[in-house]
Amino acid sequence: MDWLGDNQWAAWLALAAALGVAEMFSLDLILIMLAVGAMAGMLTGLLGGALILQVLVAAGASVAMLALVRPNIVKRLHSGPDLRLGHGKLVGQRGVVTERITSLEPGRIRLAGEIWSAAPYDEELTIAPGETVEVFEIRGATAYVHPVPTLES
Repeated sequence: MDWLGDNQWAAWLALAAALGVAEMFSLDLILIMLAVGAMAGMLTGLLGGALILQVLVAAGASVAMLALVRPNIVKRLHSGPDLRLGHGKLVGQRGVVTERITSLEPGRIRLAGEIWSAAPYDEELTIAPGETVEVFEIRGATAYVHPVPTLES
């Protein structure tokens, strides 16, 4: 028993290893945070801290990891880039009018390197060639657009 009193760090290391292995089966990122706390307790033991100090440091580090680190990691793991495919990825992009656009006569725009038929999103508008437009919606093969406001010099 005297060996354990002199080598408390080894018990902390064993606990950290066991928690690390258990985390591989649970994959909920709780046990690994507790393992980091156990490693902090091990470091305190290696530096000669009393057992009560080791326990307090391990508990504090575990709570800090669970409260501060785990939520950010979980958020990053569960979020990903927005995957927009097909025509949906063109909504919100800007294009340039190549043929006049009116509500009665659809025109053409250059959008993402391609020529699209286009109609005004607001039926009262007429959009001249050369104007920059933003795609609000795509129905079939027609982009419904609205002119991008510009600052007049």
